[in-house]
Amino acid sequence: MKKYEKQIQALHKHLGIPADYQQRFGPPQYKEALELVEIGKNISGSPCQLTPHAYNHWQAMEKAAELDSITLQVVSAFRSLERQAEIIKYKLSNGQLIEDILKVSAAPGYSEHHTGNALDITTPGYQPLEEVFENSDAFHWLQKNADRFMFFLSYPRNNKYNIAYEPWHWKYCSGTKQGE
Repeated sequence: MKKYEKQIQALHKHLGIPADYQQRFGPPQYKEALELVEIGKNISGSPCQLTPHAYNHWQAMEKAAELDSITLQVVSAFRSLERQAEIIKYKLSNGQLIEDILKVSAAPGYSEHHTGNALDITTPGYQPLEEVFENSDAFHWLQKNADRFMFFLSYPRNNKYNIAYEPWHWKYCSGTKQGE
């Protein structure tokens, strides 16, 4: 077994994630990006990273949005296995059940953020990571324009992975539409 898979299994065991997580929830396993570049700071002031290609497309998309008087802000970008585990640990420490957490947060090893190609986006006047983002001009702009920059909404309503609808989560997919 590969070192990465062993690391994922150990984190899952420690967090109480069911051994049949992938079979039950269905998301693919993602490897962590090896080449990352700094893209600036997120809305909390923490540095963020993306792969170079995702960054170039993000930068072009952000500038195009600005030209249309739309402000796109990064909430989060690349996340390591350990960071994904920290998020789940935090939720567990606040009394959430692992079954409920896995409906809104991917298990370590299964988050698109590991690829360095995924962004959580917000805009001024909207709480980050809230469904109400779908009512923003920024979301409507993304729906009409993001595919020109090879970014796609990963988790629409009733998605095949049964992950909660995330209008803020967009992934860069090089090549064909939505990485298919």
